[in-house]
Amino acid sequence: MKPLSLLIEILIILGVTIKNIEAEKHNKNQKERNVTTQVSMNEIKQFLSHTLEQRKLNKVSNKRETLLGKKKNQRKLRIKGIQNKDLLKRNKNHSKKPAKKNFADEGDQLFKMGIKILQQSRNQKQKEEAYILFAKAADMGNLKAMEKMADALLFGNVGTQNITAAIQLYESLAKEGSYKAQNALGFLSSYGIGMEYNQAKALIYYTFGSAGGSMMSQMILGYRYLSGINVLQNCEVALNHYKKVADYIADKLEKSEGIPVEKVRLTERPENLSSNSEILDWDIYQYYKFLAERGDVQLQVSLGQLHLIGRKGLDQDYYKALYYFLKAAKAGSANAMAFIGKMYLEGNAAAPQSNATAFKYFSMAANKGNAIGLHGLGLLYFYGKGVPVNYAEALKYFQKAAEKGWPNAQFQLGFMYYSGSGVWKDYKLAFKYFYLASQSGQPLAIYYLAEMYATGTGVLRSCRTAVEKRLKFLKKRRCTQWHFSYGIELPFKDIHLARRLYDMAAQTSPDARIPVFFALMRLETVHLLQDILFFNFTMRRKWKKLDNTLGPYWDLFVIGLIVAMLIFLLRNRYR
Repeated sequence: MKPLSLLIEILIILGVTIKNIEAEKHNKNQKERNVTTQVSMNEIKQFLSHTLEQRKLNKVSNKRETLLGKKKNQRKLRIKGIQNKDLLKRNKNHSKKPAKKNFADEGDQLFKMGIKILQQSRNQKQKEEAYILFAKAADMGNLKAMEKMADALLFGNVGTQNITAAIQLYESLAKEGSYKAQNALGFLSSYGIGMEYNQAKALIYYTFGSAGGSMMSQMILGYRYLSGINVLQNCEVALNHYKKVADYIADKLEKSEGIPVEKVRLTERPENLSSNSEILDWDIYQYYKFLAERGDVQLQVSLGQLHLIGRKGLDQDYYKALYYFLKAAKAGSANAMAFIGKMYLEGNAAAPQSNATAFKYFSMAANKGNAIGLHGLGLLYFYGKGVPVNYAEALKYFQKAAEKGWPNAQFQLGFMYYSGSGVWKDYKLAFKYFYLASQSGQPLAIYYLAEMYATGTGVLRSCRTAVEKRLKFLKKRRCTQWHFSYGIELPFKDIHLARRLYDMAAQTSPDARIPVFFALMRLETVHLLQDILFFNFTMRRKWKKLDNTLGPYWDLFVIGLIVAMLIFLLRNRYR
């Protein structure tokens, strides 16, 4: 037993030593990061304070210039006896300098650069660089950059959270018509965070925000009128607010004209790949890659789909998607042929847009009776892409694909009968096909069902059913995830942000502490479950990173080193 206990002691000592080394490295990196963060945050604070002061000075100077200009013009008019109103307009236009436009353009460029850096950022330092650019753009009067800076101050995205400064900036932006600022002020005044608790004022802010184009304000007002929160319950008003959001999203979807990427289902290999799990285990992915390279056609198609849409923890990669689809198509897979046709129809970096190539692959798939291929040919004839518009041919292909259960084809048939495109209008048939497609979650089918219930077209009008359909449509599109527990009306995708907002609510109102406590308990449980869910995947990633850094046989080297140490210690012990 002694050697065993000795081995355990050595492993414990080795583990503690490794942890100490990692802790030292972490502390060193943290210190370096703190220094850079401090420098960056000082710059941001300087820009912000300068921006707010500059805006106040500009307002004062603009008022003075306006008064002086008016007096000067009146004096001139009295002397010359000219009473021409157009002269005043010409004088104002003449006073505008071209330099002002250049200044605004420069601010717009800085804002776009900041957005690009923020989207590609992988660490805090890069995020801070983006916000420095936003601060510079804000200093030049760029409203979008100011909105970004206000959000950063409110949520503490970079540096210390400063709600008071955020509110000042939001109020300044709201006066200039920023709907995002109106929405933010509505939220803050609705819960008394950093400002007076005032539901009437919140409603006004949300109303102005929705009028300015804020989809979030529209959703909040829709929910309030539907549930009667601080307003009289009114289904019709709620329906109107939800309709505006639904119309906006449906318009974007219809412009794509292709197969909605999010609705492309994993058509083959149901186990593991088509499960509800968010992340594909790293070892399983490597195993599937191995099998795909060895000629497993089903896995080639499935991996192609995963890379095409970027699912299961894999990055969207058109080149890899096309690679796997081509291998499977060569082996005779109709699904692979159809997806190659889809890629060429929509166009991307790996497969440049080509109607002719899309027609070729859709035809190959359709000849094998593939539903996606049949639907693809229907789209080409319906929209006249590479072929003359032919509704009769489109109808034929959509019907064949719909009979095979393809939801996008069912939707297209519903749309043809709803709009009378190439067929007589038939709302009963339109409802039938929209309903069939909606059962598979086709978003546009749900949208048109809501329209039919809202207007009483082909069905008995029902405000409540229309609202329910619109909410279902918005949920399917994942435009926002609305959380109404204890009334927090923000799209939560970030657990840390949710926790911070709950803390803010608890600090503001003593009555909120008990419900916030229970909400936080629920939140922490969700967080713990997420950590458990992602633990296996992240650990695999770390091992993989270690393999790349130290070589594939680092574990054998460590085992050998431990054995050598044991032999050395045991020999010294028994001498």
